[in-house]
Amino acid sequence: MSHQSNLWVGIGCQRGTECKFIEAAIKHVFQENNLSLGAIAGVATIDSKANEAGLIEYCYSRNLPLIFFTAEELQNVNVPNPSQIVGSIVQTLSVAEAAAILAASVKTLHVTSLRVPKQIIRSVQDLKGAVTLAVSWQRM
Repeated sequence: MSHQSNLWVGIGCQRGTECKFIEAAIKHVFQENNLSLGAIAGVATIDSKANEAGLIEYCYSRNLPLIFFTAEELQNVNVPNPSQIVGSIVQTLSVAEAAAILAASVKTLHVTSLRVPKQIIRSVQDLKGAVTLAVSWQRM
């Protein structure tokens, strides 16, 4: 039997970040934390990223659900690493951590926990962009 898809990746990204950058950032964080890419249940972010081509392409190419939350929904999530800078831009102190936690809790009635706190990736090979991501785990 294969492993269960029980990890939700919360992502915040700089406008225009390429799919290759997002893919490399996720691979990097998953390798550093000994997580399987095959365990990704889906990706979550703020609704202002609904037209972010790199993010849409990443999820589409891997047949992963991409879900969006409003800033109001994200504001109501307690996170370990809030950011005033993020808050000043998108009206919530967290996108990656809050989206990961919220996505896992929306998809299950079980308790969720943050498996990987937010990681900021600003440089991947010679690609342009910046990604902040966090990983939440659905406890089955």
